[in-house]
Amino acid sequence: VFFFKQKTAYEISACLVGSEMCIRDRSLAACGDGGKKTEPTPDASVKQSYTAGTYTGTATGMKGDVTVEVTVSEDAITDVVVKEHQETYGIGYGLETSPVEVLPKQIVETQSLGVDNVTGATITTAAIKNAVASAVTEAGGDAEALKNVPVEKTAEDQTLDADVVIAGAGAAGLAAGIEASRAGAKVIILEKQGVTGGATTRSGGKLLAAGTEWQKKQGYEDTPQQMLDYMKTMDGADQLNEEMVKAFCDDSVENMTWLEDMGVMIYDVEAIHQSLTPWRVHNTTNAAGHHGGGMTDGFGGNITVPMTEEYLKNNGEIYYNTTADTILTDANGAIVGLSGTKADGSKLTVNAKNVIIATGGYAQNKEMMKRYTQTTEGFVTSVPAGNVGDGLTMAEKVNAQIYDAPATQTVYLDFNSGVGINEEAGLIVNAEGKRVANEYTYQYHVADAISKSGSGYGWYIATANDPAPTVQYAMTLDKTLKANSIEELAKLMEVDAAELQATIDRYNELCAAGKDEDFGKPADHMIAVEGETYYALKLRPNVTVTFGGLVTDINAQVLDTENNPIPGLYAAGEVAFTGLFGDEYPCCGMAIGGAVYYGRIAGQLAAANK
Repeated sequence: VFFFKQKTAYEISACLVGSEMCIRDRSLAACGDGGKKTEPTPDASVKQSYTAGTYTGTATGMKGDVTVEVTVSEDAITDVVVKEHQETYGIGYGLETSPVEVLPKQIVETQSLGVDNVTGATITTAAIKNAVASAVTEAGGDAEALKNVPVEKTAEDQTLDADVVIAGAGAAGLAAGIEASRAGAKVIILEKQGVTGGATTRSGGKLLAAGTEWQKKQGYEDTPQQMLDYMKTMDGADQLNEEMVKAFCDDSVENMTWLEDMGVMIYDVEAIHQSLTPWRVHNTTNAAGHHGGGMTDGFGGNITVPMTEEYLKNNGEIYYNTTADTILTDANGAIVGLSGTKADGSKLTVNAKNVIIATGGYAQNKEMMKRYTQTTEGFVTSVPAGNVGDGLTMAEKVNAQIYDAPATQTVYLDFNSGVGINEEAGLIVNAEGKRVANEYTYQYHVADAISKSGSGYGWYIATANDPAPTVQYAMTLDKTLKANSIEELAKLMEVDAAELQATIDRYNELCAAGKDEDFGKPADHMIAVEGETYYALKLRPNVTVTFGGLVTDINAQVLDTENNPIPGLYAAGEVAFTGLFGDEYPCCGMAIGGAVYYGRIAGQLAAANK
């Protein structure tokens, strides 16, 4: 999941601003590979003059200031070092291709601030460039001229041979690549962005497992069967492929151990929601103590960085900034490879007997999301810009079966304060002013209820007696609707005043009785909506995972429209979540855990099919 842990009001506000930046700043520019180390040579067309020395520059990054030190001679930049930053692990830094690692070297080698952006990490890229520009200006140089220094690029088509070719280097693609390369297969991954990790890196970095030592340490007894039984309580459970879900549950501990063995570190185990036990959501960390907790984002690099390192250690290859777009077949329709388009427009063709699709979901594809307009109109998403359903488009052309799921993983929250995801338990109504759920339950239960009521948004109704810190913070914001009467508030909300009044009257009646006869919310969370001022926080949809997609079997083989496996074609992760989810997202860590598990199976079987 991609949201925010329990924080102070200030921290929540800052986190939300960061999320909006991530959503709106999406560049598809290529990422330069840096080439071999060379001595800096000033471009003859842009002769620079500096006052020799070391200068400091600062610019705003994804999560705070990025500070660099730039050393210059009288006519060249001789060194660039990123000294301080708070960027996202696995995106802004931590990988051999992330901005903190590659940009300083590229700027020195090219003597240019026109080096390519790292796709998927454009905010950090811009921050480093802007910080260097600031330092260059202080040194007496012309930063604007440096931005226009041309960087030599060559574009040429390539054809490669492999045993297994994978589209996408997120959790599923990396898991598949690790297993296949360990088995001795030659593996090539085509990755659309300039960094690995996909949506997983932007997530809370959580893993789902039942019966772990971490659970036992914290006093929880759990079994795979209990986890399976819980999954089957979700709305739309009839859509589950019980064989596939059961296999994941049964092997969830081994799946997590597999990750730990390559360096993924577990920090603790926490609740799905405080109202639900046993706790089985495992938070991850890294050597720097980079970990989250609760509904949070930006910690998935704790999983994907070790996976990337493991894949590369096993001689796996990754071609970045290359969008896989065609599954290759021979005259008889047999799978023979995969081709993609590089950012420079050239083509990369990989001849391989086995193709694994791991391209992620389609939340960034407005056309594909149109079928959810009633409940996701005006939605936002923080998944990578590349999540546009490429895998579905490719696979459909080779007769793959695709399931159009009736729902997506959607949560409703107030973008200004974060209310809606921090277990606040006050009165929530739909767009018509009607109460539709027990508010003190898992966020996705509430979201599902709002969606099923036909509303594209909801409202959190509060008065000064609401105990939630996030709600108290929201009451201080100018953007929060407030009024001295329910009638006046209803007018601001554009809902029927009589309907809202009846809802609040009924809710207060249940609070006074000490029993929620309508939805079963615990009595200690039934706090009446009463006071001199009434507040309404608009809860808008945020989509983080799309369901459905390619239909696969328990061996991660893609099925055709007649339910037969397509030889040599496998899929895992969000592109193939059919059978793993119903209408609701059951638990943090399920998407990543399922992607890794079935990615591994795809890699193992593809390697055996050489």
